[in-house]
Amino acid sequence: MPAFDTPFLMMLLWALVGYGLGSIPFGLVLTRLMGLGNLRDIGSGNIGTTNVLRTGSKLAALLTLLLDGGKGAVAVILARMLAGEDAAQLAGLAAFLGHCFPVWLGFKGGKGVATFLGLMLALAWPVGVAACLTWLAGAAITRMSSASALLSALAAPVWALLLGVPQIVALTIALTVIVFWRHSENIARLRAGTEPKIGQK
Repeated sequence: MPAFDTPFLMMLLWALVGYGLGSIPFGLVLTRLMGLGNLRDIGSGNIGTTNVLRTGSKLAALLTLLLDGGKGAVAVILARMLAGEDAAQLAGLAAFLGHCFPVWLGFKGGKGVATFLGLMLALAWPVGVAACLTWLAGAAITRMSSASALLSALAAPVWALLLGVPQIVALTIALTVIVFWRHSENIARLRAGTEPKIGQK
């Protein structure tokens, strides 16, 4: 954990900024702007990249991936520049929670994988790169987005320790727990052997 030097009110401000950024439902916005229909009525109804891909638009899926990852990274970078490392971690956590539980959508948001990877890249880029590569390896082996996401999240705290960034271990563990919670239905399908593969409608 970093030293908590930032004043409480400033920390609260960055928590709100992070949540606000994280709660922007880019997948939902993009699919509507691109005339791809209501994402809530497609596939799983999730607002994340995997479900956007089910619209058949790879461009929309790519943009969703970049923007969902970017909002987590922006929250971390802004808080670090204007406050400190403690505020950066809090803003990153808040952005992640904003994506998963956006107030604008009745707290029914995405599963947070892209936002998780984006904020990890901003917090400690070697750990973020390792987490992204873990996701890619998992996707190449399983062809399942959920399985690769779970593997990447599980590996993140380990990567943080191995790459010499122990100050983010507590945060990565917390994020990993939430990722697994948000993927509870996917985990059940993985156990049953009914989880769809990447690109499957």
